[in-house]
Amino acid sequence: MRRWAEFVLRHRKAVVGFWGLVLVAGILLAGRTTNRLTIDFSLPGQPGTVTAHRIERAFGSGGDTNPYLVSVTFPAGQTVTGHEQDVGRAFAAAGTAVPGLRVIDEANTGDKAFRTTDDRTAYALVFYRFNPSPSQKLLTDPIRSAARHAVPAGSAVGVTGEDVLASGGDNGGGPGVLGETLLGAVGALAVLAFVFASFLALLPLVVAAVSILATFVMLLPLTYATDVSFIVQFLVALIGLGVAIDYSLLFVTRWREERDHGRDNHDAVVVAMEHAGHAVLFSGVTVAIGLLALVVLPVPFMRSMGYGGALIPLASVLTTLTLTPAILGGIGPKVDWPKIRHENRASRFWSRWTAAVVRRRWIAAATALAALFALTGVFLGVKIGLASSESLAKSGPAYETLQTLERGGAPTGALTPMEVLVRTDRARTAAAKFAGIDGVSSVFVPSGPAGNRAGQSIVVVVPDHETVNSKSVGVVKRVKTAADGLPGVLGVAGIGAAQIDFLHAVYGNFPLMLTIIALLTYVLLVRAFRSLLLPLKAVLLNLLSLAATLGVMVIFWQDGHGSDAVFGIAATGAITFWIPLMVFAFLFGLSMDYEVFILSRIREEYDTGRSTDAAVIEGLGRTGRLVTSAALILFLAFAALASGPGTDLKTLATGLGIGILLDATIVRMLLVPSLVSLFGPWNWYLPGWAARLLRVAPSYAHPESVTPAAQRHTS
Repeated sequence: MRRWAEFVLRHRKAVVGFWGLVLVAGILLAGRTTNRLTIDFSLPGQPGTVTAHRIERAFGSGGDTNPYLVSVTFPAGQTVTGHEQDVGRAFAAAGTAVPGLRVIDEANTGDKAFRTTDDRTAYALVFYRFNPSPSQKLLTDPIRSAARHAVPAGSAVGVTGEDVLASGGDNGGGPGVLGETLLGAVGALAVLAFVFASFLALLPLVVAAVSILATFVMLLPLTYATDVSFIVQFLVALIGLGVAIDYSLLFVTRWREERDHGRDNHDAVVVAMEHAGHAVLFSGVTVAIGLLALVVLPVPFMRSMGYGGALIPLASVLTTLTLTPAILGGIGPKVDWPKIRHENRASRFWSRWTAAVVRRRWIAAATALAALFALTGVFLGVKIGLASSESLAKSGPAYETLQTLERGGAPTGALTPMEVLVRTDRARTAAAKFAGIDGVSSVFVPSGPAGNRAGQSIVVVVPDHETVNSKSVGVVKRVKTAADGLPGVLGVAGIGAAQIDFLHAVYGNFPLMLTIIALLTYVLLVRAFRSLLLPLKAVLLNLLSLAATLGVMVIFWQDGHGSDAVFGIAATGAITFWIPLMVFAFLFGLSMDYEVFILSRIREEYDTGRSTDAAVIEGLGRTGRLVTSAALILFLAFAALASGPGTDLKTLATGLGIGILLDATIVRMLLVPSLVSLFGPWNWYLPGWAARLLRVAPSYAHPESVTPAAQRHTS
């Protein structure tokens, strides 16, 4: 790392110039990158996706989309009876609003289940062709407009559905990626201003801006090689903001410390690179490992988030280890003004706090573990799926339409119907079989092109309740089981079938993903800390912290103890199927950052001759404020992400934010120092055979004698 620092300092103008060009390229290309992102949650090769694609090819729409529910409500004193032709014309008009729509209603099924019990409202299922473009707008307005022109005077047209409810009934919402990034940057600047108390607070923001735009530049070629999920743009902008600032914060803080110890600017940059730069490099690799492990999952959108997400720490490490020292080596001392805060000694607060934890290490460890295990116990009750309709909207036209249908006896299962592809000659037999299954409300066999083409028919199965999570898909499993035993049935599609496939394909492979992450991280940290025990503790605590975080998400979102008060969103009833994996992949690496920051400094202090306890106190005294500030910056970035549209994005953002705070407080500031103190000399053991295998020097505990400097901290 010393040679790298010397190289950067010798060529600092060229380094700054290079990143200046990257900045310009990022500004020019970021829009093109985001335009090439896609929305695609399909599961290639899984039964539900195969059937959905067959339905889309044969019928032009449906299969892998939840339908719009279009309703026509007559004024008081009028009923659907007597106006069947008017209703039929309205729904037929809705089907012509845009190309590719397919309407299932009373007109082509002959079933009065499409009416409410008061006979004032009729509704239809409108299936559409899925468009993977993130810029694709809802079809609510054209469908409503087309139906309104065909209904009798005085009648009201409503449009609802899972997608409409999730969007709040419009095509916008939230400040957008740029707005969210600016919100996060403002919060980060406030924290940095407190940490540095000088204009140096602007440097990490400059580095973060370059890092984010560099990530978009690197992401663009990837969009030509494979589809990349639209979610990646939010991760790049906001997680990239937090990670780049954290890494730069670590580097700049160490540079200031060396300057306050009397080193000249050149030597301060070199020493900062040797220590902080080393920690940044290992942290970035650890974050990348957690994200790249997503590529083992047989799901394209999860893989794309693994590829795209791994570019975030890569860009952050590159900018931190090049642009940051280049700027510090040139104008660093000039922008460190007015220098109110100094780094020539450890934080008194964090030194006292850590000393208290070390003195009461058994109590501290037991308290922290009890809290984490309690939250982990809550996590065992998690439901994996989608947010319930009750949590998606509490007002607006889509919500009011759904309320009208529900009050009229329409099942919420109409939001998530199953589509069973059957040979036409077996359609009626299959429908009769499905109608007798527990949990099924209605079964329809549409006539005409909406449900019968080229010898194939679609049997629409509507469950009693929406099938949105792992505990409510039982009826889908029963329908799939029945379908497997029926001749002529070609497959079952729909959101319920997709969830079953996802649980099998993704969570069935989760043990493999977890094993890969844990082993690679363990080996990497053994080499970094020259210890067998510290990396094992780090990995196990990370897993425990992640389980506890998911437990908090169950309380906050699934059970609604907080979501309503903070966001005005009712209990979701489930955690969206892809979110736990994303929380795991990101938090495993991000929280390991703090472990590396803290333990690297503790290891450094121990190697100077301090005892384990003294090294813990000095190490946390030096890194406590840094870690809490870095965690707060990331939390503010996630808070900005939570301002975006959609319940899923808010759930992901709050999960990441809660996880960062939980990890930076209970785990890193309470459990880590208490356990390291308890383990004593065993922390530092790395036998010769392991050292030779990893090509590092072996490590053995030195006598636990406290040096005078350490004695001052512990006295």
